[in-house]
Order: sequence, then C-alpha cells, then structure tokens
Amino acid sequence: MRAVQVVGYHQKMQLTEVPAPEPADPFDVVVKIGGAGVCRTDVHILEGQWAEKSGVTLPYTIGHENAGWVSAVGSAVSNVAEGDKVILHPLMTCGLCRACRFGDDVHCERSRFPGIDTAGGYADYLKTSARSVVRIDDSLEPAGVAALADAGLTAYHAAAKASRALRPGYRCAVIGAGGLGHIGIQVLKAITAAELIVVDRNPDAVRLAREIGADHGVVADGTHVEQVLELTGGHGAETVIDFVGEGGATRDGVAMLRRAGDYHVVGYGENIDVPTIDVISTEINFIGNLVGTYNDLCELMALAARGQVRLHTTEYPLERFQDAIDDLEAGRIRGRAILTP
Repeated sequence: MRAVQVVGYHQKMQLTEVPAPEPADPFDVVVKIGGAGVCRTDVHILEGQWAEKSGVTLPYTIGHENAGWVSAVGSAVSNVAEGDKVILHPLMTCGLCRACRFGDDVHCERSRFPGIDTAGGYADYLKTSARSVVRIDDSLEPAGVAALADAGLTAYHAAAKASRALRPGYRCAVIGAGGLGHIGIQVLKAITAAELIVVDRNPDAVRLAREIGADHGVVADGTHVEQVLELTGGHGAETVIDFVGEGGATRDGVAMLRRAGDYHVVGYGENIDVPTIDVISTEINFIGNLVGTYNDLCELMALAARGQVRLHTTEYPLERFQDAIDDLEAGRIRGRAILTP
C-alpha cells in the first residue's frame, strides 16, 4: 500500500510502498482510510520536537486524525464489522489500567498513539484496536469528519471541561479561530449559554467565528486585550480557552482573564510567564487539556450527526501531501486540511 513517511527530521516526507497491515491480535481492526487530517503537530514532528518523547524509529508513517471504513477485524471484535464507517480515537488503549477503568483513557498507562509513536493514517490502510473505533452516522463521510478525531476531540474536551464552570451570563474568550478554535466555538455554542468572544489575528477567521456562533469577534491588532476588557465591563472573561499557546497568546490571554477565572491551555509552543504572587492574589487557575477520551469522541460525533458541529475542510489527494503541509505552514488553510487516499 501507499504511505507517506517521515524519513528524517527537517526533511520532506516521502510517498512510498509498505506492506498493508493485517489483523494479528484478536481485537485488531484494520481501517481503509477515507480521510486523514493534517495537523500542526505533524509539522512539529517534522521539526523533531517529538523525537525524544515518542522514541519512534525512522522511517515511519504519520497521521493521527483518521476516519474510514473497516476493512478487516480480529477474531474477538464484536463492536464493528467489515464495511462500517468509523472514526478512530487517536489512542490505542489497554482498558485495564486505573485511568481506563475510570473512563479517562487519554491517560492510559500503556497507550500507543498511531501517527506519533506507531504507524499512522497518511496511508491507504491503518491498523488500530476495537477500543479505538467509533461508528459514525450514515449522514457523515470519513473525509468530512476525520479531523474531529484529534483536532475536534481536543476542542471538544477543552470546551466540555470549561462548560462545567460557564454559567449563563458568563463570558468565554476564545483565542484562535483556526483548525481547533472553529470547532471549539461550535461546541461551546451547542453546550453552554456563555457569551463567546473570539480573538484571532486573521480577519477572515474572525468573520468565520461570527458565522458559526461567536457573539463578538476581535481582530488581534494590538488593541485586542483592551477590546476584550471593554466587552467584559473591564473585568475580563470568566474563562479563557487558548487554542494558540504561542506568539504572545498566553501573555494576552492572562490579561483578558477575570479574577478567579479559568485559563484553559490547548495550543502550545511557548512558556506561561506569570508571577506566582499574581496567581495567588487573583486566584486564577491554569488548566491543561490533552486530546480527549473515547466517550468525548462519541459525544462529539453525536453533535456532528445533528449538524451542530461542522468541519471547514480543504481536501488533498494523498500524493499531494506536501502541498497540504506547505499550505498549513503558510497559513493558507481555513479550518483543516484533509488527505484522501
């Protein structure tokens, strides 16, 4: 089968032929890929940022946002059958550790992460486990939902966690309306009554945010912190969800936060520099968000099936993988880029 592989860090990937996967374990599921999302994490992988953490041996196939059709199953698989349309939870989990027993499988002690530390979905086929596949509604197509497997799941997880403290009349400032942010905005609109203020450097992204449910759109032009403070009566937002996490976003985000507010970190790339005395004197909270659980993905797919969450995508055939990466790095993608084998 065809596969796009990392052959070296700071090098362009290569499209090559590798053996197609087959079920080996009773709970294995082989999926024919219908769509694979192109994520900024893939760019970070090529930059070598994940080399030490993942411990992967090159060459290997990346791609961790995947959906498609079940092609083959192991002898013990009963939750899906050949031909089923599925989206893949990004982790392959054990089901036996403490985290899995609590339903917090994103913290599985023995997880594997296709596309990060084992073969991913920039290919014709991908092998995963029965615990990782979620059947999708007949109205949905794999290429249309693939990026919900990670970007969507991450956005949903953060939005759902934030929603626990977002009461009617509260304000939530969302930093970034791109690949993750535009999903998070829709989720927040679907599950909370909070007033949404979206901040992005790109005027087109701000316009998109307003179209999909944001109550206010603010272009990050140097006056954006003041604009958010004005929209919140000078107090700041009760919750900030930062889908950027670099380029000064954390500095600005903290300045937009109300006393005793929650700052949800989703995007990454820079350090948070806040004097500890400011943390305790204002009693603000910093909350990390790592992908999401299998149950989070099921809930997200329910919203997608009802049309409450829609991905804005640009599709590329698998052989144009480099164009997709280049367009992502150049900021030419509104929403998510999807490879279609």
